[in-house]
Amino acid sequence: QVQLVESGGGLVQAGGSLRLSCAASGRTVSSYAMGWFRQAPGKEREFIASISRSRLNIYYADYADSVKVRFTISRDDAKNTVYLQMNSLKPEDTAVYYCAASGLSGAPTRRLEYAFWGQGTQVTVSS
Repeated sequence: QVQLVESGGGLVQAGGSLRLSCAASGRTVSSYAMGWFRQAPGKEREFIASISRSRLNIYYADYADSVKVRFTISRDDAKNTVYLQMNSLKPEDTAVYYCAASGLSGAPTRRLEYAFWGQGTQVTVSS
């Protein structure tokens, strides 16, 4: 099994940037497709982005075009870490952000496709 720990969240003003990190232990992150999700108060956990083992497949949520141009997912298998760079943050980005690992091929986009989850990191964007 793999254990995941997110970090990098915090309080930021609208328009600011944060880079979230997801450090893996137990097993190398290169064995998994990785994804980022978020959950705002009173809402369901939603997909943000995912990246395949090979990095050839990267997907971003299509519920808001702005996610595609503001967020970037990446992975550094040598550091056993996955990142989510978030720019031009908006108050509606406020949520707990989770990383997750999937043993499936490609870059899964659904919660059910991920077997391992971190504990989450809070991101709060003030207006």
